[in-house]
Amino acid sequence: MRDVIARLWPAVVWLSLMTAATFALGELVERSDWAEPGVMADIAAERVPLLDQATHIGSSLSDTPVIVVLTALAAIGFRLALGRWRESVFLVAAVWSQSLVFLATSALVARSRPPVAHLDAAPPTSSWPSGHVSAAVCFYGGLAVLLAIHLHGHRVLTGLVWAMGAGLPLIVAASRLYRGMHYVTDVVWGLVLGVFCLAVMIRQVLR
Repeated sequence: MRDVIARLWPAVVWLSLMTAATFALGELVERSDWAEPGVMADIAAERVPLLDQATHIGSSLSDTPVIVVLTALAAIGFRLALGRWRESVFLVAAVWSQSLVFLATSALVARSRPPVAHLDAAPPTSSWPSGHVSAAVCFYGGLAVLLAIHLHGHRVLTGLVWAMGAGLPLIVAASRLYRGMHYVTDVVWGLVLGVFCLAVMIRQVLR
């Protein structure tokens, strides 16, 4: 356990660089007069009841309470199943690293939510970046990484695992856009942030 935690310290440098990059880019998009409000208005104009309900489910896949509970359950499950901490530390570190970057930058970049009707209650954080999306990448993607490692030789199951790891974050991203909670750039950078944090933790904890 102590050896695994010691591997996390170099990640602080990488996460600090990502925080700086996220802040700088957030300031740029917040001050730029891009065409995104028009894109969001076009998306909102296509809303229908069926998609309203479907995207409610899609968005809730990465609500904070859901991610916290699922991460805790998965961490406990891996610890009990494998008798070691490495996988559990990896998953928790991946999820919380993106959360720290997200909270630090969203508190500094005052980007308003898209000027359309919001189908979810807007949290107090700014629109930049999408924490729902980055959390989905780190949890579902991180879970897929761990399961794929231990399913080597089972091609069908491994394929399903990777489909889940890639597909669920994309569903969350599309849902957040449809529901008027984020601009396109918010969810795109949420994907980038999630992949970055996941890659850092793979390198530092699982290598």
